[in-house]
Amino acid sequence: MLIKLRVHPGSKKNAVERMAPDHFEVWVKAPAKNGLANRAVLELMGAELSVPAKRIRLIKGGSSPSKIIEVPI
Repeated sequence: MLIKLRVHPGSKKNAVERMAPDHFEVWVKAPAKNGLANRAVLELMGAELSVPAKRIRLIKGGSSPSKIIEVPI
């Protein structure tokens, strides 16, 4: 399943808000440097969707706030 994300790195809190069944808004404390924010996003989404973070794959948007991830069903 593909999921669209809008990520806000460097936020004051870690939070996930579902906007639609396949679209989430994600706030992470980690800065957007050296992939830290991307790793934090995968961890948060794993917890939100009850899937191990290592099974979630970043498909598009490695250096963009708009991302697409693939989550196994």
